[in-house]
Amino acid sequence: MSNLLVTKRNGRKEPLDLDKIHKVITWAAEGLSNVSVSLIEMRAHLQFMDGVTTEDIHKTLIKSAADLISAETPNYQYVAARLAIFHLRKRAYKRFTPPRLYDHLKKMVKMGKYDEHLLLDYTEKEWDELDAYINHDRDLDFSYAAVEQLEGKYLVQSRVTGELYESPQFLYILVSAALHARMKGVPRMSTVKRFYDATSTFKLSLPTPIMSGVRTPTRQFSSCVLIESGDSLDSINATASGIVKYVSQRAGIGIGAGRIRALGSEIRGGEAFHTGCIPFYKHFQTAVKCCSQGGVRGGAATVFYPIWHREVESLLVLKNNRGVEDNRVRHLDYGVQLNRLMYQRLIDDGNITLFSPSDVPGMYDAFFEDQDEFERLYVKYEQDESIQKHVVKASDLFFTLMQERASTGRIYIHNVDHTNTHSPFDPAVAPVRQSNLCLEIALPTKPLNHVDDPEGEVALCTLSAFNLGAIESLDELEELSLLIVRALDYLLDYQDYPLPAAYRSTKYRRTLGVGVINYANYLAKHGLKYSDGSANQLTHDLFESIQYFLLKASNQLAKEEGKCPGFHETTYSQGVLPIDTYKKDIDALVAPSYKRDWESLRADIVKHGLRNSTLSALMPSETSSQISNATNGIEPPRGLVSVKSSKEGNLKQVVPNIEQLKDSYELLWEMPSNMGYLGLVGIMQKFVDQAISANTNYAPSRFEGGKVPMGLLLNDLLIAYKYGLKTLYYHNTYDGAKDDQEEVVEESTDDCNGGCKI
Repeated sequence: MSNLLVTKRNGRKEPLDLDKIHKVITWAAEGLSNVSVSLIEMRAHLQFMDGVTTEDIHKTLIKSAADLISAETPNYQYVAARLAIFHLRKRAYKRFTPPRLYDHLKKMVKMGKYDEHLLLDYTEKEWDELDAYINHDRDLDFSYAAVEQLEGKYLVQSRVTGELYESPQFLYILVSAALHARMKGVPRMSTVKRFYDATSTFKLSLPTPIMSGVRTPTRQFSSCVLIESGDSLDSINATASGIVKYVSQRAGIGIGAGRIRALGSEIRGGEAFHTGCIPFYKHFQTAVKCCSQGGVRGGAATVFYPIWHREVESLLVLKNNRGVEDNRVRHLDYGVQLNRLMYQRLIDDGNITLFSPSDVPGMYDAFFEDQDEFERLYVKYEQDESIQKHVVKASDLFFTLMQERASTGRIYIHNVDHTNTHSPFDPAVAPVRQSNLCLEIALPTKPLNHVDDPEGEVALCTLSAFNLGAIESLDELEELSLLIVRALDYLLDYQDYPLPAAYRSTKYRRTLGVGVINYANYLAKHGLKYSDGSANQLTHDLFESIQYFLLKASNQLAKEEGKCPGFHETTYSQGVLPIDTYKKDIDALVAPSYKRDWESLRADIVKHGLRNSTLSALMPSETSSQISNATNGIEPPRGLVSVKSSKEGNLKQVVPNIEQLKDSYELLWEMPSNMGYLGLVGIMQKFVDQAISANTNYAPSRFEGGKVPMGLLLNDLLIAYKYGLKTLYYHNTYDGAKDDQEEVVEESTDDCNGGCKI
């Protein structure tokens, strides 16, 4: 016993019991190699003082274990996690053992924390059956970073009082039960259990809106929202209103703003000059930042516009730190839209002519719908002297684009022709004119003329991901695909829709976006690298299987529940598959030979249709990857240990299976160039029916004068286009100051995991 007194939760004081502390740490370290209970105790004891609360003691133990996490001693992440779970359950239940599920559910419904329909959709007997099925020991499989993220973002709680109301396994079982509540014709309880198993063992990764929202009275779970603005004041204001509605419900926003006319354009028949794009972008920025997304983070959005817009030279520098507030809109990100003709003008060292979309009838729509028609109109309008225009050197414009992309990291690229020619949508009737916050969603939109516009189309996409590190065989993807497609499709009918245009669009197209996490771990397990082409065939086989089984699952749902009403607007309805429309330059990287029976699937799709217009998208998945103790999306890790800076403090995340695979991971800043990575993304894009959040990465210290050559930036841009990439997301720069083994990575408050989260 110690002479120090501790303060219990009830305020009573008693002597510090070191034996009790020893037992808790010993329990947390059970079965873990290369951890020292005495070292954790010693580091913790130094911080104890008289009168310390039992809660502070537990927090000190957690921090003591977490501080010991390293590439050499990775298992401290599980000691810290178990201690955190112990603390978390004590906070939620005042004891370590969770209560009876049905009793807990009734209590939370009465408090307004859980959706009352959970009590109506299942009987008490069914809840007891699910309660008996829960494996609460799975709480002990989380890493420390995962527990902190769960507590900070996912578990139901009061963000005002700090009260916590549940533990992780209740989260997983209740999400599964809520998603499958309306199931008919298929064994419901069996499906709930299988989905629970797949998510709680990390084979399937769910996005933040689902993890934090499903089971609660809040019913908006789509990660990504695409809103297109027209050129009128009514449309611009309706767009801003739509942004507010969805930002407040945790969604990340893509804003299509390319139709807004340029500064100095005529309005009201020449009665006045237009004020241009910047004032309206500021209007959108205010709408985006007006809500805090449930107290978790601020809203975020990406604005899209074509590179041939007459204001482009001013728009490209909107995030630049130079300049004044009047000519900058720094709290939005930007997607610059390119196509074949724009690239060709660069290659030919020619000019690009800038227009206001309002002055060139038909050209803005043709930019997305028909590349030959766009080129015809573009050349025609270039020769029309009556049209106001501005001519710039293509090289100068592209140099500015890449300079701003490099200096801010967040000027993104959207190749609109690839987005529409290699698309699940027929561009003649359902063109894709924008992407989302994180550049992986590619869905049709139509401008809102007013908030309740029956002709407008606001696109939503509901996300999820396969954890490649938890899958032993590609054949497992068949069962997992059916589970996730069924669950997400049910969610589309379960959730609410703040905008009528979003409701109609979602019910019409039923779009989903299933991606992957832990790709780097998947490569490491196979002893393959990003940079040398060794992973090309494996990646081809993997993403072939993913898209094949997702399509097969949606086809199965179409047989059960009917095809989506908008199926006839997809290329799938014409018997066209992703393997028919990809950029054939990929064949130089990996031969187009297939392992799956695409022809039988093609026939089934034409006959029975698909329940969902889209099935796949590859998202960044920062937070959800941490929950599954996985590497981010398709990205190489920056270090064997990453210190993620978040609202929860610095969290150390160790790459999976580090003890076995330490020498097998290819780290980001070890890669000699972007070439191998871009090739792999192109191979993925061959099968992925939406887009991919792909990054470019540069270490200036490798180049003369510490500056990345502009020629290299442009070459990578052209390579990405050559390989059929629809989008490019972040431009990452390494300053060389950090240790390669422990890279500090700030968790952005407005990346895809802050809005389009998975």
